[in-house]
Amino acid sequence: MKRSKLVTDKDGWSTVSSETNFANPFLEVVTEKVKTPSNSEARTWTTIRRKAAVVIAPMTGDGKFLLIKEERIPIRAAIWSMPAGQIDNHEAGDEEIKKIALKELHEETGYDLAPAGEIVPLGYFFTSAGLTDEHCYFFFVRPVQKAPKHNREEGEAILECRAVGMDELWQMIAEGDIRDSNTLAICARLAARGFISLDAR
Repeated sequence: MKRSKLVTDKDGWSTVSSETNFANPFLEVVTEKVKTPSNSEARTWTTIRRKAAVVIAPMTGDGKFLLIKEERIPIRAAIWSMPAGQIDNHEAGDEEIKKIALKELHEETGYDLAPAGEIVPLGYFFTSAGLTDEHCYFFFVRPVQKAPKHNREEGEAILECRAVGMDELWQMIAEGDIRDSNTLAICARLAARGFISLDAR
């Protein structure tokens, strides 16, 4: 698996060596020796490489956000989150990534972008920068409408999809019902860009 295309050796960063410890179609574990701008002695670090992903904040015509409740095996729990999915093509450009976001929206929620709606790119973030180079692209999609037919992806463990208003969204965050980094991060980006307000609490 290739390193994230957003991670490059420049401005004093230099990879001295890289050894693959484990790899499968979904991730790769590598041990690297890397020189940093502040230290000429190379540091050894074990990194998990993962495919990039998309995270979607879908808003309905009446201003509610769609959340999904999905079983997550690593934490042995079903939790609420915004829809998301991995990008299989490492070289995907902006337009292809947008299409992937709309595809994931449909598969995970059964909703599509409404006619004359918009998909607003909100940049990206690193999910856990001390552990992995995985990054996620954020998209605000509005308005969305229920699809005539829901083409689900096989193997998904999504138990429920529902629309929540701003007050309920903030309450779910405050009480820990929403606790995944993707959803917390996209809510912070939406607030910082002025698309949602903290005053709704």
